[in-house]
Amino acid sequence: MTQRSPWQRTQTCGDLTIQDVGTEAVLNGWIENHRDHGQLVFVDLRDRYGVTQLVAHVDTNDMAEGTVDLLRRLGAEDVVSVRGKIRARDADKINKARSTGEIELLVTAVTVLSESDTPPFEVLDDVEANEELRMKYRYLDLRRRPLQEGLIKRSKFVTAMRTYLADRDFIDVETPILTGSTPEGARDYLVPSRVHPGKFFALPQSPQIFKQLCMVAGLDRYYQIARCFRDEDLRADRQPEFTQVDLEMSFVEENDVLELVEGAVVHAFQQGFGIDLPTPFPRLSFEEAKNRFGSDKPDMRFDMELIDCTEHARTSAFKVFQGAVETGGMVKGITAVGGAAKYSRKGLDALTKYVQEYGAKGLAWAKITDKGVEGSISKFYADEAGQQLIELMGAKPGDLLLFVADQSKIVHRALGEVRLKVGSDLGLRDPKKFRCCWVLNFPMFDWNEDKQRWQYAHNPFSAPVDWDNSDFATDTASHRSRAYDFVMNGWELGSGSIRIHRHELQKKVFDFLGISEAEQRRNFGYLLDAYKFGGPPHGGIALGVDRMVALALGREGIRDVIAFPKTAMAFDPMAQAPSVVTPEQMAELQILSTAKPREED
Repeated sequence: MTQRSPWQRTQTCGDLTIQDVGTEAVLNGWIENHRDHGQLVFVDLRDRYGVTQLVAHVDTNDMAEGTVDLLRRLGAEDVVSVRGKIRARDADKINKARSTGEIELLVTAVTVLSESDTPPFEVLDDVEANEELRMKYRYLDLRRRPLQEGLIKRSKFVTAMRTYLADRDFIDVETPILTGSTPEGARDYLVPSRVHPGKFFALPQSPQIFKQLCMVAGLDRYYQIARCFRDEDLRADRQPEFTQVDLEMSFVEENDVLELVEGAVVHAFQQGFGIDLPTPFPRLSFEEAKNRFGSDKPDMRFDMELIDCTEHARTSAFKVFQGAVETGGMVKGITAVGGAAKYSRKGLDALTKYVQEYGAKGLAWAKITDKGVEGSISKFYADEAGQQLIELMGAKPGDLLLFVADQSKIVHRALGEVRLKVGSDLGLRDPKKFRCCWVLNFPMFDWNEDKQRWQYAHNPFSAPVDWDNSDFATDTASHRSRAYDFVMNGWELGSGSIRIHRHELQKKVFDFLGISEAEQRRNFGYLLDAYKFGGPPHGGIALGVDRMVALALGREGIRDVIAFPKTAMAFDPMAQAPSVVTPEQMAELQILSTAKPREED
């Protein structure tokens, strides 16, 4: 039998209940706080499983000498082992907020395992310390229950994903972390090679090419919990390194992938977070999503869909509406049910400035009353014209109508953002409500205004809807891909497609995108060669773990569900990374830096 040291715990600080009264226990943990009442000392002892109240009484018969004095001297975050007997609390002292709230441990002995300096901030669930300080001492921040809860539930979620996929014959394949650069995508993180001077590895932005090669290799159901790296400007839902559930399947069509992923997500949300997602997930084409919600990542927790008023606007007395249509544009509006009372004139002016941030020239509005249309467009919509507008918008007294008139791209973007803003203002975007959907058949290509050329919309490996029409130079904007996004509550949480598996077609896409023969060989040559040896039809997806966990837990960003994240400047204040390396290291890599040293370096 394995020997245990006397100080080692017999239970955790979250285990003990009224059923344990009268037994002896040894607990290990961190001192959260203590309260000295003279004859009595109370201490809250914390580990990741919970908190147990300790009580030490000077008159306890079998207590080791000096125990009470020792407890009095101990400070917050000291690590201790405590031995004692479990007793029931008085009825009026029960703490219903804790699983251990019906009992307390009457201390008989204390062993100090480690003493703590005074922490730079209090380790409280609702700590008010600034984020930079908390990230510098991330190991202290991680003692807080909200962060631990996020990591625990994240672990359960990922485990559920693994189990679901493994039970369906998927195999976990690790793909390279050191790989070749793909300059056509986001910026790579580069790693210099000592063995090959002047050459660089890149950290993978995605295992995309390797998982497709797994399909060529006959590993027809692949998955990986993959670490990915992108040197991008950061925001709340981005980090320089992130985690995704990456999977690929052979001999499939879209429906096979979507059904499999839908089942995996539903299972993992239930097992990881106790959340039951409504099924089936609606499927919308890219055009339908844009037309109905103004976005290719629609928040479907609430209605307030965009209503096309273009035909109505052709005969409108309101010249702004009429003019937009005459110049090839459109007019769309939304009906905010019960929104009239929410927005004052000042609030509506703020909404107008808000839409201008998204390219719109302005925002037309009207409040519906028992008398009809009132507001900025009321003089153009009196009597019958007003009634027609009310009927078109499905409005009733107390509703607010909001309109944008412009070219279609601007109308959809601006009004889509207003829809989200108004939805938030009216309390329609409940963080505890979850609605998922699929958005399908994205454009094959997008026009890049800055570079004045076409670029791929999703990735250059997405198959076209029409396999036989590969004349991409003709009517380029109309070509649709077999790409799809998984969307939840207005967040794009996953992206995938049915892939091109034919050498000739993949090369035609590269050619159309202006990727030279030399670049094709350098960056994608091994993929093109592989397809010459029999590539099966295949498709897959990558799901963002960090985003899914943050959304499920109602966190505003992904930083709080990552153990050791970076700041908005892609810096780790705790490890002081990235850092300057020694001249000897640079010389060994045969690298010279042109960067000028800064004071903080």
